[in-house]
Amino acid sequence: MSIRSLRTRLLAGVLATASIAGFATVTAAPAQARPASNAVYSAAMQRTIPVQILNRKQGAPTLYLLDGLRAPNNDNGWLINTDIVRFFANKNVNVVLPFGGAGSFYTDWERRDPGLGLNKWETFLTRELPAYMAKNFGSPAGRNAIAGLSMSGTSALNLATRHPSMYRGVASYSGYPVASEPGFAQGIGVAVGQVGGDVNNMWGVWPGGEWLANDPALNAGKLRGKRVYISSGSGGSNINPVSDPVKFAQLVPLEVAASIASVQYVDTLRRNGVNPVVKITAEGVHFWDYWQARLHESWFSTLGPALGA
Repeated sequence: MSIRSLRTRLLAGVLATASIAGFATVTAAPAQARPASNAVYSAAMQRTIPVQILNRKQGAPTLYLLDGLRAPNNDNGWLINTDIVRFFANKNVNVVLPFGGAGSFYTDWERRDPGLGLNKWETFLTRELPAYMAKNFGSPAGRNAIAGLSMSGTSALNLATRHPSMYRGVASYSGYPVASEPGFAQGIGVAVGQVGGDVNNMWGVWPGGEWLANDPALNAGKLRGKRVYISSGSGGSNINPVSDPVKFAQLVPLEVAASIASVQYVDTLRRNGVNPVVKITAEGVHFWDYWQARLHESWFSTLGPALGA
């Protein structure tokens, strides 16, 4: 067996095991629905999307924050698990948090999926929702940033890469920005399957279809001139795999894979003339307390300066 083949199998195994055992912990659905501050109709998805908008300042720049793999339809993981309401209360920015999108990778799917329905999230996030923000809050065109964690760390980088004129800054926390690479592509397929979707309906059959067009690493040069923040832990923690095997399986393997992907992606960015802010640490597992800390850090180092906020 070749080194590349072994690496592919190991990565697929890590992501598959972690997906089956632990993706459910990334966002737990709330016991009761949280009323969204706004309901935005998406013609592309033929339904209304609940959206929470923090601060609601006229003319302020916009930060879009995307949820994780199991994003609930009636809330957002950032609101459930972090201090973002308090953290952003005195910041000159409107923070936009769409509800839903579980397993969608916040992308435009090639086909309607029997399990996950009609997904045209890229259209919603880059056309419909910005138009709503401009109309209702005077949001200036081009003064946007986007960030995400785990699944949506990949999505945020992908959207910023595909729409460079829209975003001034982007942050990925524990994302997988080498999406089409063997091992990672299979892990993405397992993850989508865990929430009832068929990844072949998303970007087609790997490695064909739209996989290469939606791989941030293959299009890294489009982020030249942007402020970029990349973070991950390396799975280091005090979690004992013997005494607490479920928690270990939930929080450690996904972060190990995210670290491998992020290190590789950072090198790709630099070779393409992009100088990201990087926070890849030995400690850190795949969970919200780690992402909250990285969000705070990325706001001051990357996202806030990008927005002039």
